[in-house]
Amino acid sequence: MNRHAKLAAAFAITCAAGIAMAQVPSSPNPAPASSILPVPAVPVAAAPAAALAPPVGVAHALTADDLATFLDGMVPYMIQRGDVAGGVISVVKDGQLLFARGYGYADLARRTPVSPETTLFRPGSTSKLFTWTAVMQQVEQGKLDLDHDVNDYLDFTIPARNGKPVTLRQLMTHTAGFEDTARGLLPTKPEDVDLERYLKTHIPARIYPPGEIVAYSNYGCGLAGYIVQRVSGERFEDYIRQHILDPLDMHHSSFAMPLPPQLAPLMAKGYKSASDGEPQPFELVDPAPAGALSSSATDMANFMIAQLQGGRFGDTRILRQATAELMHSRQYTAAPGLNGFDLGFYQEDRNGQRIIGHGGDTIVFHSDLHLLLDANVGIFMSFNSAGDAGAAHVIRKAIFQAFLDRYFPKDAPSPSTVDTARADAARVAGWYQASRRNDSALRMLYLLGQVNVAAKPDGTLAVSMLTDYAGKPLQWHETGPLRYSEVNGKSQLAFVADANGGIRYWATDAEVPVFLFQRVSAARSLGTVGPLLGASVAILLATLLSWFVGGRVRRHYRRPLQLTALQLRTRLLSHLGVLALLVVVLGWLTFLAVTSADESRLLDGSGTGWLYLLYVLGVFGLLGALAVLVHAVRAWMAPRRGRWVLAGETLLALAAIYLAWFIVAFGLVSFNVRF
Repeated sequence: MNRHAKLAAAFAITCAAGIAMAQVPSSPNPAPASSILPVPAVPVAAAPAAALAPPVGVAHALTADDLATFLDGMVPYMIQRGDVAGGVISVVKDGQLLFARGYGYADLARRTPVSPETTLFRPGSTSKLFTWTAVMQQVEQGKLDLDHDVNDYLDFTIPARNGKPVTLRQLMTHTAGFEDTARGLLPTKPEDVDLERYLKTHIPARIYPPGEIVAYSNYGCGLAGYIVQRVSGERFEDYIRQHILDPLDMHHSSFAMPLPPQLAPLMAKGYKSASDGEPQPFELVDPAPAGALSSSATDMANFMIAQLQGGRFGDTRILRQATAELMHSRQYTAAPGLNGFDLGFYQEDRNGQRIIGHGGDTIVFHSDLHLLLDANVGIFMSFNSAGDAGAAHVIRKAIFQAFLDRYFPKDAPSPSTVDTARADAARVAGWYQASRRNDSALRMLYLLGQVNVAAKPDGTLAVSMLTDYAGKPLQWHETGPLRYSEVNGKSQLAFVADANGGIRYWATDAEVPVFLFQRVSAARSLGTVGPLLGASVAILLATLLSWFVGGRVRRHYRRPLQLTALQLRTRLLSHLGVLALLVVVLGWLTFLAVTSADESRLLDGSGTGWLYLLYVLGVFGLLGALAVLVHAVRAWMAPRRGRWVLAGETLLALAAIYLAWFIVAFGLVSFNVRF
């Protein structure tokens, strides 16, 4: 679809949410049952506008009949417009399964409808909640301490940073300081899945002091799962089955890869989109504790019930009440008043409700789990396609916000704008990068994901990644010192300053709090690097063209260059240097295009060889830049060189110098494949 069609589809999804919310409950006529991946910051659509919400105080009764009217009137239309093959939703309330429904197809070719009881989906990073529950079980037994050095439980060493070790509490709040890693996350062969080997060979760099900066880490969760395996004496998959899945009657669930024979036929096919129709292979996840679960919607309902009931499910307990309450209590927040992290769960407070949960994404499966703690309500949803332009993400957000606005409506206050708005807007304006990133090998990728905060003349802000469904940036006005509210919306955004008053980062509850955005220096910002990089490449291309045209002209008029042998040699080397720099640029553009089109090339580690080749090209690019500079210096030293020739050589040298700086500054010769 073209851009306008995609925006129209997103708008239609939003409208569907509003239409469903406006429906009056009637006799049900249900239709037949039908944040694993590492990513740079990209624009994300905000939750449905407040205008779609029902009037304040008009809350619908949360019943099975009303849910059927609400969801059956919305979800089929959403997945059809979003080009999603199928999905499933389950809702629990007061310790009981209230609603479970499948939508669309588990297998497009066979037209197999989704069953909420038996069809298995891949919840992705929602699997982490089972790992964190296992950790808390071991804490109960006294085998683990949340604040001890994790090296006490390992047979290898996680290096300290600034003399400070990693603790389990930091792993559970994603504040251990690890950089993001993707290599080997989704291997292609079952024999490549090995938790112990993965953890020992993929130790990420620690780029933040422990306990200070939230930066989501799959490695950290894998490490916690391995610790459970070591202190319990049971393989991680077996431990989860015996101590969580079986006690919760989750018989259509497993961390095993591949799935056991009795469950494999029940696995939903995964698709990039419904229209594509090509089923993707069963996705292997390493480390397994970070996202390997396969489960049905009703099984996930049992897990939600146990968490909402303080670890109790029927006559069985997987956690003590006090342990569950600790697990559901705030441990970290990036800024006062914003959502943060509990022990493993992230906070999603909205509409006056205390909400915790976790989402999950593989390449083809996209899921969310939300627990409304005080209402004793939980909702799980999963979809087996990304859909058109990532529609599954939009659908998940729209469904949950519509659910809240229908059953737990609450008007968002509209505080007035403070007098310092214009001055503070100018102070915070600039470029920022996500704390969840890789600095070792893929710095250029994260350069492209930088986010711009723009100050408007009236003192409001626009943040490039926070957009409405039409792709237009949301507007934010200052309601307190460095604290902003969404104009005509419910979300909050806050900036945090250092001791000298400089802005360190910003965070928002418009998205889940798994990372924050740190200020970037002007020299390394996309706003500076982009134009200068483009200008440098343009100068190289123009120079190449001028050499070609000039050579043709000289041959035509038989006027050879009046240069010494040494000058001819440096000129040749300069030509080769320009070509080398352009090959570096072309190589990285190709790499980014290929990996963006097929994420698996990064996630299965198959892009490593290409990275090494690009690093070698980077070395030749640096040598080429040196050759260009030497030739420019000799041009200035030579007698009788024309003013325009010297200006051209100087401009070319400046372009080469900038490209050389870029190659070094953004790690294009790091020879590091730890990504």
